[in-house]
Amino acid sequence: MSVPYETAAYEPAESPESPEEHLARLLGRALNSFELPDEAIRQLDCALAQDSSLHSAHHSAGLHRETYRHTWLLADGSAVTLWELVHNTAPGSDPQHEVYVDEEELRAATARLPLPPDAPDFELPVLTTLAPVPEPRHVYVPDDSADHARRLLRRAENADRPDAETAQVLTSAFAHQITQAFGRPGRAGRAGRAGLSFSLYEHAFLLRDGRELSLWEVEHTATPDGRHRCEVYPTEDAARDAMERRV
Repeated sequence: MSVPYETAAYEPAESPESPEEHLARLLGRALNSFELPDEAIRQLDCALAQDSSLHSAHHSAGLHRETYRHTWLLADGSAVTLWELVHNTAPGSDPQHEVYVDEEELRAATARLPLPPDAPDFELPVLTTLAPVPEPRHVYVPDDSADHARRLLRRAENADRPDAETAQVLTSAFAHQITQAFGRPGRAGRAGRAGLSFSLYEHAFLLRDGRELSLWEVEHTATPDGRHRCEVYPTEDAARDAMERRV
C-alpha cells in the first residue's frame, strides 16, 4: 500500500543542522555505521553543505521500509552520498537504521528484509527528489571567506560596487578562491606603455547552500596622482568595461 511522504517514520530535524551535525546524527542512529570505510568518513570532514531527501518507501501489512539519500558538498567541489535504510521488520517492530555507501549495497540490504514481494514501492516524483548538486567551477579553500568578502567590498572605491543585498548573501560564504583574469581590454597594452597598470581578479565564493557567487576586482593606477585604486563589480563584463573606460 502506498503512503504519502508525511506518514513516513523518518523525522527530519526541525532546525537547520551543520553538515557535521547531520553526519553525526546519521552515524549515531545507524546500527552498521562501524562498517563504513574510513576514507568515506574522512572525506566528509571537509563538507561545506548537506541535503537529504526521501528516495523510496514500501509499506505493507504493518511493516514499512524507507530509503533516504544524504548528499554532502565537499570543499573541492565533489559530492559524497550515503544511503540510509529505515525499517521496522526486526523483532519488536522498533525502527532500525542502516547506512550504506552505494546503491548496490542498499539494494542488497533491502532484498534481505522480510517484506511481501507483491507490495509495490512508493517512489517520489522526480520533482521532489534531491536535485543533483552542481559541480562548482572552482577549487575552493575553506577559510574565513565571509570576512574576506566583507574586506573586499569595504576597500572598493567605485560607487557602483555590489549592493548591500550581495554583501548579506556573502555572509554565508564557507570557502573562496582568487584567480587573476587576463585578456581584454584591447587597449591595455598602450595603457601600460603610458605608465598605467591594470589587473583583474575573480573572487569566487562558495555559499552554505552550495551556490557560487563571484566578485570581480579591478586594481589600476588610472588615478590623478597615480596611486593604486580598487574597484569591485558583480560581473566580469562590468569589470572589463570599467577597465576600458579608465584607459
